[in-house]
Amino acid sequence: MSNLLKDLEQLISIESVCNRTNSPDEPFGQGCKRVLEEALSICSRYGLRTKNCNNMIGYAEAGQGEELMGILVHLDVVPAGEGWKTDPFALHIENGRIYGRGVTDDKGPAVAVIHAVKELIDEGRVFNRRVRIIFGLAEESGSWDDMEYYRGTEEPVDFGFTPDADFPAICGEKGMAKITFTFEKAKTCFKSINGGTAVNMVPSQCYAEYYDNDSKLKSICVKGKSAHGSTPEDGKNAISLLMKSIAVNDCCLTGFFRDCIDMEYNGRKLGGYACDVESGEITYNFGLVRDAGSNIVLTTDVRYPVSYRIEDILMGICDKLQEKGYGDVDVELISDVPCIFMDAEGPVITKLLDAYRQHTGDMSRPSVIGGGTYARAMKNVVAFGPMLPGRELTEHQANENMLMSDFLLAKDIYKTAIRTLAT
Repeated sequence: MSNLLKDLEQLISIESVCNRTNSPDEPFGQGCKRVLEEALSICSRYGLRTKNCNNMIGYAEAGQGEELMGILVHLDVVPAGEGWKTDPFALHIENGRIYGRGVTDDKGPAVAVIHAVKELIDEGRVFNRRVRIIFGLAEESGSWDDMEYYRGTEEPVDFGFTPDADFPAICGEKGMAKITFTFEKAKTCFKSINGGTAVNMVPSQCYAEYYDNDSKLKSICVKGKSAHGSTPEDGKNAISLLMKSIAVNDCCLTGFFRDCIDMEYNGRKLGGYACDVESGEITYNFGLVRDAGSNIVLTTDVRYPVSYRIEDILMGICDKLQEKGYGDVDVELISDVPCIFMDAEGPVITKLLDAYRQHTGDMSRPSVIGGGTYARAMKNVVAFGPMLPGRELTEHQANENMLMSDFLLAKDIYKTAIRTLAT
């Protein structure tokens, strides 16, 4: 096995789900500390200068010069979830594909850029700008405490990219919000309910105990298909499927799903539809449902178009709930990260596109995505790869994978891009 795959295998083997703790030594949990140490050790072996910033974040750097090019990656992953055919934390190669949690999001791209820089160093390339690979640990949690720490303690980058999206390049990212809908349990048919593992994942399982129309206690477990929360149409939402399968009179929660959600992902029935030319339709991922004492809380991941404000969308939702008789459902905006939109003709995107086109011949234009990347964390940073157009997106799903040939191609594209931007 080549060093490229050995390094990927080592990072994949570490279950680095972000778990915020009070420990100064392991602020994001033991797995995140271990994976950061391993990534920095790999980079050090290849001749890069490394720094561990109190296990909050770390970086590896090559080259000289005043200007600093940043490559922002993250080493934390979402939980494995259900439905894997192989060990999610063991690299598996089969039929020309590589499998493992983080292969596409974002350990695979991290290893690809490490080796892109390594190969340039081995070839004797002179970096006229410093190239700094920054390893985040709290991207999937949504807190981004790692990047906040970096901005407060380390040198800002002048420009760069994050290999955590799609090729050819990303010129914008939708706004991201989390909204909760809270129901009085006494007005539902449920004794208990638990569905989903992360709000930004389509839930693959939902379990509940409920009283039927004859007041008999029943239990139900529904399986779905996980997907990234920004593309809920790629999965099958187990929470929605469970609600649809229960026919109980006078249950405000199942009624809410029937009247306001059904199996939609664009918020038309909910009153929160939005769409624009730049970024397309809004998406809703009803990712978590939990007992909360005397209440049941449904948490929703919303990705909204770049020309809209979340306040206006929320107002439309509240008006629709009032109209449909669900005015007593408490709706709360938990968090909101505004959209970003960048000049597709700017110098950074232009050079990245040139690198991509040299290797693929594809003249496609940059696009806007629903995902949120570290491009939001620093100025003059754009998302760039690793997924090629038309490929199945498997991040946040069971059996996360990518073609080996695509992985190697992404590494070569990154190598050309770094050479162009930094040497």
